[in-house]
Amino acid sequence: MHNAHFDGSFGAWREIARSLLQRGIAPHQINWCDNPGSAGLFEQSNDSLESAPAAPAPRVPRQLLALLQSAACFRMEDRWSLLYRILWRVSLGDRSAMLAGDMDGSQLHKRLKAVRREAHHLHAFVRFHPRPDGTGGPQYVAWHEPAHDILASASGHFAERLGRSTWLIATPQDGVYWDGQQLHYQRPCPAEWQQLAQNPEDEGEALWLAYYGSTFNPARLNRSALETSLPVRFWKNLPEGPLIPQLMSQARAGAQRDGQAEGVARQPGKQIRQRAARGAAVSGNGDPDLPR
Repeated sequence: MHNAHFDGSFGAWREIARSLLQRGIAPHQINWCDNPGSAGLFEQSNDSLESAPAAPAPRVPRQLLALLQSAACFRMEDRWSLLYRILWRVSLGDRSAMLAGDMDGSQLHKRLKAVRREAHHLHAFVRFHPRPDGTGGPQYVAWHEPAHDILASASGHFAERLGRSTWLIATPQDGVYWDGQQLHYQRPCPAEWQQLAQNPEDEGEALWLAYYGSTFNPARLNRSALETSLPVRFWKNLPEGPLIPQLMSQARAGAQRDGQAEGVARQPGKQIRQRAARGAAVSGNGDPDLPR
């Protein structure tokens, strides 16, 4: 068994995978280790590959390498072994390994879809907090907990939109800092970055919460749709997250019937209820029969 050690990056995996392919080492003969200290005492390491005879470098489609790089962001124990198995098959001429109808190809495309969705979640659910002037460092900070390793590839989205403003996104695994001109990626995430992101000094958060609560429409609440578009796992890191269960509870307790938030419903004025039936009666002049 060959123990393939690398630092967990796609670039390092690609170099080792190329060397393994040149030496004709099949997927079932490799144990991928992105933790260099986990090698067994009697297993072969990367050094043993250098003495093995090497064949010419295999030729594979450039499109395949792009797919493998994206799929490498999917967190799974077998992510590197699946990628090598697909690369091995394609290098032998079996391009069906790239297709969604293939057993390996199906797993590849499912992971690509999950990675794309997680990148969308990053763009949609990151909340930047402004930092007080004169404190130095980034002007905006955010904490996010993605399910997959998408920060490095997906954070350029914010660099294109925030211009020269400096910002920082920290996660439990890695972090990215935009200094106004260049993106700096760190893995693992420095402890000081994590501390900045998890303890923002945002003086305007109370105003945002008041705005969010006042614009919440209980009449349009659909819990399943809400949890599909805004997964519950992100609530804890959103400023408005703690408000959502409370607003949902108020909707079920009567606000949904009134079609108003509780604070608005207490205001003086005449209440006009809507008909429950889809088709309202029509009067002789062609106007709907409004409630009296």
